[in-house]
Amino acid sequence: MDLLDPPIDKAAVALRLDALARRHARAGNIGIQVLNVIGGRAEALLERLPDGVRGRLEGRTEQALQMAMGAAHRSRGMVGGQPGWLNRAVTTAMGAAGGFGGLPSALAELPITTTILLRAIQDVASEHGFDPSEEGVRFDCVQVFAAAGPLDHDDGADLAFLGARVAVSGKTVQALISKVAPRLSVVLGQKLAAQTVPVLGAAAGAVTNYAFTDYYQQMAHVHFGLRRLAIEADMSHAELLEAFRARVAMPTQKS
Repeated sequence: MDLLDPPIDKAAVALRLDALARRHARAGNIGIQVLNVIGGRAEALLERLPDGVRGRLEGRTEQALQMAMGAAHRSRGMVGGQPGWLNRAVTTAMGAAGGFGGLPSALAELPITTTILLRAIQDVASEHGFDPSEEGVRFDCVQVFAAAGPLDHDDGADLAFLGARVAVSGKTVQALISKVAPRLSVVLGQKLAAQTVPVLGAAAGAVTNYAFTDYYQQMAHVHFGLRRLAIEADMSHAELLEAFRARVAMPTQKS
């Protein structure tokens, strides 16, 4: 029988929670920079999209998530974990290409970017010692997409995705995709609108995709960092989440 390491002490737990709270605070900073570049407000971005695109966005997002689940999982068998900077570089280049061609190319790029984002989240899960091939971990990876998004950095909405894990099955994951799709469709709609800003085009697409990749990587670190900390500290996830929420609410963590 293998001997387990003793749980880490309270001081170490506090340091880890502080680090995760700072990571959470940094996640939204680049989103603010994106809004400065494109010269708009997050809530007004969707109004820039044609009605026909807005009406089909939720369905497109759910399809993109379904495709991403299969493609990201298959890609792990061919290409191992990628460093975070590489995922950001790939999505940045794709965002530039999508923005250069306007709305049609940005829509075509959507499922590919979603797949790379999911792969980036899976790589973070692996970094924290979780196996992305396990059904429960795949569930958690999709759950990260329920975060508010980099252009709508509200503490309450950002932390809503950090709920307790439920019993997981194939049907549960499909149900989660259906639940996440409406939230993610709003976020991706903002991305599409930013990519089609007149004149900026490719530049807006590049910086937007970089922001989205960085944001979901940071949220994945928060999500799986709390999961790992619960194991190493032998504490309940709910107890750690309460302590984490308190830190996020502190003004010093928002700077």
